[in-house]
Amino acid sequence: MNIERPSGLEEGLEALAASPEATLLAGGTDLMVEINYHARRPEHVIALRRVKELKEWDGRRLGAGVTFRRIEQGPIRALAQLARTVGSPQIRAAGTIGGNLGTASPAGDSHPFLAACDAHIELQSRRGTRTLRWDEFLVGVKRTSRQDDELITAVVLPEALPRRQEFAKVGVRSAMVIATVSACVMVDDEGQARVALGAVGPTVLRARRAEEMINSESEKSDAALAEFARLVSEEVKPITDHRSTEEYRRHAAGVLSRRLFERCLRT
Repeated sequence: MNIERPSGLEEGLEALAASPEATLLAGGTDLMVEINYHARRPEHVIALRRVKELKEWDGRRLGAGVTFRRIEQGPIRALAQLARTVGSPQIRAAGTIGGNLGTASPAGDSHPFLAACDAHIELQSRRGTRTLRWDEFLVGVKRTSRQDDELITAVVLPEALPRRQEFAKVGVRSAMVIATVSACVMVDDEGQARVALGAVGPTVLRARRAEEMINSESEKSDAALAEFARLVSEEVKPITDHRSTEEYRRHAAGVLSRRLFERCLRT
């Protein structure tokens, strides 16, 4: 196995341009599991941990190499909440937001937050830089729009984030678990809600009908909240697998979204 360890962004882009078939290694929390279980055996790896530019966090721009350990100590409420659910302390110290996006798992813990706030993903290559909205970047199960010669360099958040925001997930254990269902709810100062869910479709999704319905209600009555939960349950696209059933995921998506919305209303 040939391993390159660039120390700067330009060096990393040059390495990838020369070998676009290379496997990119960020924190390694997913890739190393696959290698250890012989699911993958890459011949050429470009390790990105030493690329200092990817570790920069400047306001609303998070470098792809920012770890979940840093994020859980950061100022953004739902982002910190989701980071605390990522594996063990050792995993959070290694795992990065860019790696989480690059893996593109339907259960990626950062994805509901990024979808709820309409974040953009910055990609760079020797050809230049482009920025894609989250739903342009995540296109399927473990599939993204990243070209072979591109690096995920940053997550770019909008200029203003809703102050009221909550994240939670459910799984088969209470800790160190892949989400069965995850959700992020945001409510802005005008009372307009955004709802994004993970692990209930090929990619993270926004519950647009549920958003439209609850945002049209001036009074958030029990009946309105029940209808909100029902619409969320209808909009998700879950499957039955070894972690859960389609039926449970639908139910949990509605319940979790309602609970998070109610939390937002109380803050």
